[in-house]
Amino acid sequence: MSDTKSKILAAASALFLEGGAKALSVRAIAARANLSTIGIYSHFKGKQGILDALFIEAANMVSTAMEAGTPEPDPKKALMKATSAYLDFAERHVAHYRLFFGESDPDYAPSTEAKDRAREAYKKLLVYAARLHPADADKQTIQETALGFWALLHGFVGLTRHAVAAHAGVRDWRALILKTVEDRIDTFISP
Repeated sequence: MSDTKSKILAAASALFLEGGAKALSVRAIAARANLSTIGIYSHFKGKQGILDALFIEAANMVSTAMEAGTPEPDPKKALMKATSAYLDFAERHVAHYRLFFGESDPDYAPSTEAKDRAREAYKKLLVYAARLHPADADKQTIQETALGFWALLHGFVGLTRHAVAAHAGVRDWRALILKTVEDRIDTFISP
C-alpha cells in the first residue's frame, strides 16, 4: 500500500475514533491527511472505498489474530493463544475493531472482498472449535461453539469499553477474559 493510502486510512481511523462513522466525510479525511479531496477520490473513490479498505484491514487483523495458535498442537493452548492475540487486536486497533463489528456508516455495505476476508477469519475460529470436539461432531455443533467463543470475547471487549467497566470492581479485565475463556475450553476437554 502506498504512503498516501496509508496516510488516508490513518486519518480516517483517527476521525472514526473521535466521532464514529458520522465524523467520516471525504472533506474531513482530506483535511486530517493534508490532502485534497481529489486525492481521496483518486485513491479510494470516496468514503465507501475508505470504509471498505478499513474493514478489509480489520478482517485481516482478526484473521492474523486467529492464526496465533495455529502451530500449537494442544487445542487448549492454541485457542488461548488466538484469544490473547484477538484481545491484542481489540486493544491496539480500536477503530478497526469497532468498524469490523458493526459500528459503521448505515449506508456502508462491505464489498464481496471484505465479506470474504471476514469469513476467512471466522473459518479460523471454526478450526479451533472443531479441535474441541470429537472428529465426528456435526457442523452445527462446531459453529455454535465458535460463535459462543466469539460472543464471549466480543462481550468482554464491549464491557471493557463501557462506562460500567470503571465501576465493576475488576482490576484486570484481560486476566478475567482469559480465565473465562480457559474455563469454557475446559468444559470441552475435561474428562
